Amino acid sequence: MNALMVLRIALKALRVNKLRSSLTMLGMIIGVAAVIAMLAIGGGAQERVREQLKNLGSNLMLVFPGSTTSSGVRLGAGAAQTLTEEDALAIAVDVEGVIVAAPSVRGSGQVSAGNANWATQYFGTNNDYLIARDWPLASGRLFEPTDISSAGKVALIGQTTARQLFGDLDPIDQVIRVRKVPLTVIGVLDRKGQNALGQDQDDVVLMPLATARNRVLGQTQGRQRRIHTISVKTVDGVDMKGVEERIRELLRQRMRVQPGADEPFTIRNLTEILQAQEQASRVLTLLLGAVASVSLLVGGIGIMNIMLVSVTERTREIGLRMAVGARGVDILKQFLVEAITLSMIGGALGILLGVGASFAVGEFANWRTEITTSAILLAVGFSGAIGIFFGFYPARKASRLLPIEALRYE
Repeated sequence: MNALMVLRIALKALRVNKLRSSLTMLGMIIGVAAVIAMLAIGGGAQERVREQLKNLGSNLMLVFPGSTTSSGVRLGAGAAQTLTEEDALAIAVDVEGVIVAAPSVRGSGQVSAGNANWATQYFGTNNDYLIARDWPLASGRLFEPTDISSAGKVALIGQTTARQLFGDLDPIDQVIRVRKVPLTVIGVLDRKGQNALGQDQDDVVLMPLATARNRVLGQTQGRQRRIHTISVKTVDGVDMKGVEERIRELLRQRMRVQPGADEPFTIRNLTEILQAQEQASRVLTLLLGAVASVSLLVGGIGIMNIMLVSVTERTREIGLRMAVGARGVDILKQFLVEAITLSMIGGALGILLGVGASFAVGEFANWRTEITTSAILLAVGFSGAIGIFFGFYPARKASRLLPIEALRYE
C-alpha cells in the first residue's frame, strides 16, 4: 500500500469513532497548547529582562563612594564623598577595556517652566554619561566644551519631564528653573523607560557637572570637586570581572588604602545583575516547558490506550486483511499512521489554542508573552514523536497477529 492509501484508511478508521478520537486528541491539544503558552510566558519574561539591560546600558558598571561613620553610627554606601573627577579621568585613561568613565553629581527638587512645575531628579555630568548609558538624543544637541568648562546654564531633559513641563510644546530653547537657577533646554533625551527597580528613567534633568555643583548645589561642593557616581562603560566582549578588579586596584592606589583596610568606594556591576536575572528567567522558561510537557506524555499514554483498544476491536479485520495478502509491515504502517494522525491533528489544534491562550494572558493579565517559531516547532515535533513512540507498540502488536487466530477472534 502506498502512503496515500494508508492515510486514507487511517482517517476512515478514526471517523468511525469520532467521539473517542476527539477525546483522545484532547490530551494532545491541551499538552501542545500548554507547552506553547508556558514557553511564551517564559520568553516574555526573558525579553523584559533584555529590555531592562538595553535601557540600563550594556557593559555598565557604577562606582559609588564608600560608607562613613558619624557619632558612632555607620552610614550606608555613598555617604562618604571620596570620589573625584580625577578618579573618573584616571579610570578612563589607565584601565584597559574602559570606553568612558562619566563622573556625575545628583540632586532632586522642584523644576519649573512658566506656570508649570514638576518634582524630578537632576544630574550634573558630561556627554560621556550618555555614551555610558547608551542614551541618544531625540532632538536638540549635546553639551559643548564651553558649556562644560564655563558652567553653562544649559540642560538636557527626559521625555517625562518634557511632557510634564511643556505638554505638546517643543522644549528646545525653552527656559526651566532648577532651584531658581535658569537653564536653557538644548536637547531632549530619547525615551528610556523604566529601570529594573521600576523607576522612570525619563524623569530627569541633565546639566553640565560644573553647573550642578557651582550654581545648583553650592560653591562648597564645587571647590571640593567631589562626585557622587562614576558610570563606567566597557568594550563589548571584555571580561567585566577583570575590568572591575583593575578599577578596584587603581582606586585603592589613588586613595592610599592599606592592605586589609575597608575600601572607601563600592563597585556595582549592573550588567552581571541583569544577566543573572536573565539566566533565572531562562531556567524558569525551561521549568515551565518541562511541566507543560508532562501533559503531552499523558496525551501520548491516552493514544496508546485507545490504539490498543482499537487493535482488539479490529482483530478480525486485521486477520481478513492478512488473509487477502496484507503483510505485517502494512498493518504496522496502518496503525502507526492512525496514531500519528491523532497526535498531529491534536498538535495542530493545540497550536491554535496555545497561541490564543498566550494572547489572552498578555491582554488580560498584562503580562508580556513572546511566541516564537521554535516553541511551536518544538511542540509540534514533540507531539509527532509521541505519536510514533506511543503508537508503535499497538501497531507492532497488530502486525504480529496470526491470520488464523485473528479470524477466529470473537
